[in-house]
Amino acid sequence: MAKILLVEDDKNLAYLLKMQLEQNKFMVEHAKCGLDALTYLRTQIFDLVILDWMLPDISGIEVCKEHRGIGGKTPILMLTARGEIEDKASGLNSGADDYLVKPFHPTELDARINALLRRPQSYSGKTLKVCDVELDSTNSVVTRGGIQIDLTAKEFGMLELLMRYPNKSFTLEAILDRVWDADSNASIDSVRTHMKTLRKKLGDNNDENGIIRTKRGQGYRIVDN
Repeated sequence: MAKILLVEDDKNLAYLLKMQLEQNKFMVEHAKCGLDALTYLRTQIFDLVILDWMLPDISGIEVCKEHRGIGGKTPILMLTARGEIEDKASGLNSGADDYLVKPFHPTELDARINALLRRPQSYSGKTLKVCDVELDSTNSVVTRGGIQIDLTAKEFGMLELLMRYPNKSFTLEAILDRVWDADSNASIDSVRTHMKTLRKKLGDNNDENGIIRTKRGQGYRIVDN
């Protein structure tokens, strides 16, 4: 389940792009300006950045250069109305991996995204950490207190979802939608069963003090103090 940072200041376009991405089962964070984008990139892990060139504070070119300058390896797809060869060269030379000129067809955007996500990552900095739980999404390894925990693919997917959004609650329906395939026959009972097993493997025997907690009407969340 890829997580995408969308950097776009046009409210209407951002809404349409976010809707398209979420319909394709991507997790999406939206930044309205370049400085917010850099903050996201310093504090969270993304699989892809969709970056507008013209932003209200600093340009997409500057965001690219800043991110690459500190060693950032996240693939970047730049969106712009500037279609001249010199502009494309400037975008790619600043650190963008691909370039898409506005207006564009949604199908072409999907194809560009999928192509970038298929590229092998050249770095291993994709470890999430909440309290004493660490999740390495590259090697599919989870440890708690330094001890490795064997999880099924669905358990791993649920834990990754919660760890990417610490302290945010997800209902059973939301977890089913994000972790299971759209054509799956799984139900919310399947999610509930997998969650029970996951919590047991993590050593969470007491819901009130466990790292994964529930709240009536809101669902499950992982607690990061």
